[in-house]
Parts: sequence; C-alpha cells; structure tokens
Amino acid sequence: MTNLHRTGIEAALNDLLFNRDITLEEAAERHFTPGYRQRTDGEWADRAGFLDHIGHLRGIVAGGTVEVHDELYDGDKYADRHTCHITKNDGTAVTMEVYVFAELAADGRFHRIEETTLMLSGSDADRNIGSAR
Repeated sequence: MTNLHRTGIEAALNDLLFNRDITLEEAAERHFTPGYRQRTDGEWADRAGFLDHIGHLRGIVAGGTVEVHDELYDGDKYADRHTCHITKNDGTAVTMEVYVFAELAADGRFHRIEETTLMLSGSDADRNIGSAR
C-alpha cells in the first residue's frame, strides 16, 4: 500500500448514505475501485449492483450514524466491527451490527469487502438494508 490516505468504513458509509452534498458516483469514486466487489451475508454484488442498492437506500434513509467499535489496518487488509444506526424516511429506526473483512487497493480505496450483518433492531423487511442485493 502506497497511499497514506486510505479509506475506512465510517467515511465510506457516511459519504454513501448520509452526505447528500456529493453524488452517489462521487462517493463511490472516493472510496471504491472500479473493480469493486462485495459479499454480504453470502451474496455477491459487483460495483454496479452495490451502487444500485445504495441508490435505493439513499431514497429510504433519512439519516443515521456509523459507530466503529474495532478497526484494523494491516497492509492491504482491513477489518472492522461497526454498528449502523439508521432512521428511515417513515421515522422507523434500524440498527445493524456489521463485521467486515476487506482488501484495499494501492490507492487506499476498497477493492473487495466481505461482510456479515446482524440485525439488532428493525422489522424483517429492514433486513435488506444491510444486503448488497
């Protein structure tokens, strides 16, 4: 890894979901490589599928926060445990704990993420918030 300005999950999720001052594409370019892939709870998505999902979430999420509990960088490897606290446009709340293992590109952006999500609060219909499908 040659870039000292590497991304992390808090910055990436804040830009993707909560920062409406930048476009979804700007957020993606800032934090994810063109060849980015993600596996969430066993389901793979390429960058286009991931961004389609995030675009959908931007339409139903009013705001929220990302609370990082543990975070580790080791060369091009990244791992974390975080909780997403999300308020939807209808006023309901969703809380998910997420475990992430990732690979960073030489420029510091995410190239691959594999994650498992644990619903802490919310309805059964909200389970797809954590999913890239």
